[in-house]
Amino acid sequence: MPFSYASVVETLPLSSRLQRIVLHVDEPSVLDTAHAGDSTVGVYFGTDGCVHPESGCRSYSIRRRDGAHITIDVMLHTHGPGTRWASTAAPGDRVGLDHARSWYRPSAGTEWQLLVSDLSGMPAAARILEELPEDTVAILLIEIAADEDLGYLPQRSGVTVIPRVGTGNGYAPSTLASSVQNLDLPTGRGYCWFAGEAAESRAVRKCVRSLGWTIDQYDITGYWRRDSEAWDVRFARAQHEILPIYQRALAEGKGDKLAFEEFDEACERIGL
Repeated sequence: MPFSYASVVETLPLSSRLQRIVLHVDEPSVLDTAHAGDSTVGVYFGTDGCVHPESGCRSYSIRRRDGAHITIDVMLHTHGPGTRWASTAAPGDRVGLDHARSWYRPSAGTEWQLLVSDLSGMPAAARILEELPEDTVAILLIEIAADEDLGYLPQRSGVTVIPRVGTGNGYAPSTLASSVQNLDLPTGRGYCWFAGEAAESRAVRKCVRSLGWTIDQYDITGYWRRDSEAWDVRFARAQHEILPIYQRALAEGKGDKLAFEEFDEACERIGL
């Protein structure tokens, strides 16, 4: 995938949980970032002015792109390579960038949108809200740590924000899937975008499919996984059985989204 180096040019604390970092990209034409509201980029961390891939890589939503400058807002946790980097980053520090991706694609004919996110997806949710056409009807169901987190989100007419405070985000069990199931949804053709914990993404996908929604009516992505280290160990033991399902679906021309769904269903069947 296209790769470019970048330098930190500015850092700004937005709250006790969010750190803004502005990067100047060395080769912006090489880094093919998407224009979608949930456009992300993989950041390879650096120390002592050099990029060290072994120091770790994390994907972050692009809150704003202005020519060669990319703004990312990093959610700070109690530990982890991303938090260590974002907490200490200073102008002049170097990083590597690649794995530019996006998922948010409302289909033609969408009459309203359901946006579902926890703190990991909040920067993407904020950008999506900011870029919504004026007449868009949308519901944002968001799981946050405290009421103060809502101040990060832009206010838009036509958007109903439903917060769930103190659940999920690694602090407590998530309520996103159960909340989606209990929502009184508008009539007409809807579209669902989800960014949050992987197990909740699976449950939300099942929910919208049970409504009879077709695959072009949702883009549901797990941004992180609870107990990821234990999951990785179990997956390593079963990958020879699971990965061919994904690869076969792609070879059959089913597309990445449907191939991933078949892969995820296979993971669930064996307890992953």
